Amino acid sequence: MSEHVDIESYIRTIPDFPIPGIQFKDITPLLASPQAFSAVINRFTDRYTARGIDAVVGIESRGFIFGAPLALQLGAAFVPIRKPGKLPHQTLGVDYSLEYGTNRLEIHRDAVQPGAQVLVIDDLLATGGTIAAACDLLTQLGAQVIETAFLIELGFLQGRSRLGDRSVFSLVRY
Repeated sequence: MSEHVDIESYIRTIPDFPIPGIQFKDITPLLASPQAFSAVINRFTDRYTARGIDAVVGIESRGFIFGAPLALQLGAAFVPIRKPGKLPHQTLGVDYSLEYGTNRLEIHRDAVQPGAQVLVIDDLLATGGTIAAACDLLTQLGAQVIETAFLIELGFLQGRSRLGDRSVFSLVRY
């Protein structure tokens, strides 16, 4: 059972970072508080303990911060999805569109087995392009994405709409 901590109070908004008009959600105060960080991991653990998760898939880089301790708590594998050229073994990659240009994500071809029950986690859901690409990679490997999970969701950017009927869970919504 997770303790009650006001997680949102540990997230600060930095105006005009990294460019004018952006209201950046800074999670470093949350990470600096063992109580708040633990509360986040415990809330995710409470949600996923009985879900039969085989692997927690974290998206580079802040998805690693939450995914690795959650995988340990669940007794599941941790699988990183990374930017191009960061994984040393045979990879599968997918390109995806950003507002201006494209990006690419990669996963090891042997990272998950077909039929594996996976949870995909990242720190923030914004427009949904990155998480949709990650789910595409996992589907290509034959994994079953049980849910996508986030510390923060920027609802006004409608990232959920990029995920179709996939289940989305967020601890804090703006």
